[in-house]
Amino acid sequence: MRTLKAITIIMAVLIIVGTATLAVLIAKRLAGPPSMTGAEVAIRLDEPPASEIAAIASEGPDQLALLLHGGGPDRVVVVDLAHARVRARIGVNR
Repeated sequence: MRTLKAITIIMAVLIIVGTATLAVLIAKRLAGPPSMTGAEVAIRLDEPPASEIAAIASEGPDQLALLLHGGGPDRVVVVDLAHARVRARIGVNR
């Protein structure tokens, strides 16, 4: 009888701990990915002199698309903030 009581108590504790862990994981996933708000990222674009950023568009929490004018043909530069690198350069023809 003691063994049955001990097993029942251990199983009850495991169920409570498992339920609490599951609730915390669900709450974290519903909150979304971590935000980079306030984080500073330095990225060298290696663009020609006289290049200016004409527009910026967000492509999610860690990607930006920059429209650049001047210093050559217009172009879009896609920047990955999470890895601090340029992902793509796309020429724009008018």
